[in-house]
Amino acid sequence: MKLCSFLKRFFCLLSFLVLILVLPASGQTREELERNKQRIEREIQMISRMIEETQKTAELGMNELMMLNNQISRRESLIRNINNEITLLNRRIANHNLSIENLTNELEELREAYANMVRHAYRNRDSFQRLMFIFSSRDFNQAYMRMRYLQQYARHRQMQAEKIMETREKLDEQVATLEREKAEQQQLLARQRSEIENLSSEKARQDRTVNQLKRKERELMSQLREQEKAARELQRAIEEVIAEERRRAQEQARREGKPAPDMFTLTPEEQIISDNFAENKGKLPWPLERGVITSPFGEQPHPVLPGIKISNNGIDISTTEGAEARAIFEGVVSRVVTIPGAYYAVIIRHGEYLSVYSNLKEVRVRNGQRVSTRQVVGVIATESREAKTNLHLEIWKGNEKLDPAQWIARQN
Repeated sequence: MKLCSFLKRFFCLLSFLVLILVLPASGQTREELERNKQRIEREIQMISRMIEETQKTAELGMNELMMLNNQISRRESLIRNINNEITLLNRRIANHNLSIENLTNELEELREAYANMVRHAYRNRDSFQRLMFIFSSRDFNQAYMRMRYLQQYARHRQMQAEKIMETREKLDEQVATLEREKAEQQQLLARQRSEIENLSSEKARQDRTVNQLKRKERELMSQLREQEKAARELQRAIEEVIAEERRRAQEQARREGKPAPDMFTLTPEEQIISDNFAENKGKLPWPLERGVITSPFGEQPHPVLPGIKISNNGIDISTTEGAEARAIFEGVVSRVVTIPGAYYAVIIRHGEYLSVYSNLKEVRVRNGQRVSTRQVVGVIATESREAKTNLHLEIWKGNEKLDPAQWIARQN
C-alpha cells in the first residue's frame, strides 16, 4: 500500500512538472500584472473619453483615427496581460491541486498509522501487562529502557494525532484557496471574452473610419503637407539654436586659445545638469499631467494613405483641452519661437541636451529664463475642427534626434 501511495504521489509531481514546462512564462508576478492591467485600463478609459468628446464637437478626422488606433493597441495589451494572469493562475491552481493530492495521501497514511497504534494500544491496554513488561526485564537498565519506550510510544501517539489535525487544517486551507482561485479564474476568463468582443467592435469601427477617411484623400494630403511644413520650420528653429550655441562655444574657445569644440561648451553647472539629464533616461516626468502617446517617434506608414510615410522627429501626446505643458527637466529657455501651423514652441537647454515643446497657444516662459522640473511652460492649443489637443515633444542631443518615449517615465 505504501508503494502504491508513493507511485501515486510521484506521478502527480511528474504531471505538475510537465504542466509547468508546457505553460508559457509571463516573467511577471501577479501583483505586477495587476498594476499593469490597471494602468492600461486607465489609458483606455482616457482615450475613450477623448474619442467621445471628439465625436461630439468635431468632424471625423485623422485625430479620431489615431486615438482609435491607440485604443486598439492598448486593448490588445490588456488582453495579453489578462492571458498572462490566467496562465499564472493556472499554474497556481495546478500547484494547489498537487498540494491537495499530497496532503490527502499524507492524511490517509497518518490516519492508517494512527489506527494501527490505537489497535495496538487497545490490545495492550491492561496496566498489569505494562507493569509485567517492565518488571520482566533482565536488569534495571532494560527496565528503564522499556519504561522510556512506553512513554515515547504514548507521546508518539499524541504527536500523530496533532499531525493529523495540522494536516487536516492545511488541506482545508488549500481547498479553500483553490476554490477562491478557481472563482477568480472564471472571472478572468469572462473578462477575457468581454475584452475580445470590445476589440472586435473597435476594429470594425476602425475599418469604417479608415474607409470614410479614404474618401477625403485630397484633404488628408493637404493636411499632411501642412504638418510637414510645420515640422520643417520647427527643425530649422532647433538647428538655429544648436548652430548659435556652437558658434558661441567656438568663439569662446578661440578667445581662450583652445581647440574649437564640435558642439557645446559647458560650464561646470551645465555639465552637472547634462549628466543628471542623461542619468534620468526612462525616469523623466511627463511633459503634461495626463495624456496618451498617439504618434510615435520615427518613420511610420500613414494609417490611411497607401504608400505614404509619416516622419516624426519626436512624439505627439493627445490630452484634454486646456492642458498645460511642463518642463521635463531643469534648464534654461534657449528660445521661444512662432511656428506657422504649430502655434508657439519652447526650446529648453539642459546642458548638451535640448527639449522642445510645440503646439502651444500660450507661453508662460521667456528667452533666457531658468526653469525647474515640471514648471509650466505654456498651454497646449486645441484645434477646433477636429477638437485635437496634442503636445509635440522632441529631445535632441547636439544634432542627434532622440526618441522621447524612451526618456520619459511610464505613466502609473
